Amino acid sequence: MTEASSLAGRLLVATPALADPNFLRAVVLMLDHDGDGALGVILNRPTPVGVAEVLEPWADLAGEPGVVFQGGPVALDAALALAVAPGESPLGWRRVHGSIGLVDLEAPPEVLAAEVGSLRVFAGYAGWGSGQLERELDEGAWYVVDSEPGDVSAPDPERLWRAVLRRQRSNLALLATYPDDPSLN
Repeated sequence: MTEASSLAGRLLVATPALADPNFLRAVVLMLDHDGDGALGVILNRPTPVGVAEVLEPWADLAGEPGVVFQGGPVALDAALALAVAPGESPLGWRRVHGSIGLVDLEAPPEVLAAEVGSLRVFAGYAGWGSGQLERELDEGAWYVVDSEPGDVSAPDPERLWRAVLRRQRSNLALLATYPDDPSLN
């Protein structure tokens, strides 16, 4: 896989046909994608667990809603965090795409406090083995669209699926009105 064909930094938006309940109307930010597989986090699955309950030192940096998000069905006992850093790459932060990056949760929060905004904590991640994501894309399970820094910190994550589709300059924008249950129409 070439760097140009990598989906790192882009969004996977679940199509209405994707039946896997783990990914129903999911918006996944791709963190890594190469010949060995792919890794991302679901941006629109808030949990009722507050960041202060599990990572208290980071709670003051967490954006609204200040809860942990379920990043995917893999390794739910592991945490990772994303934040937007508009300037240089601060210590304890690794760029994923543009101003979006991964936060080293082992670093002291005060080192990053003045440098990053919109911290979001994820329990687990979405992962695909070699060729698995490509097969799902060929089957039409996902739309691939560009991400925006605000996607990571959307204040109303439950509406992110519709918002991402609505901003597309193609027929995808029409899918933002797709009903939750088409059989009720």
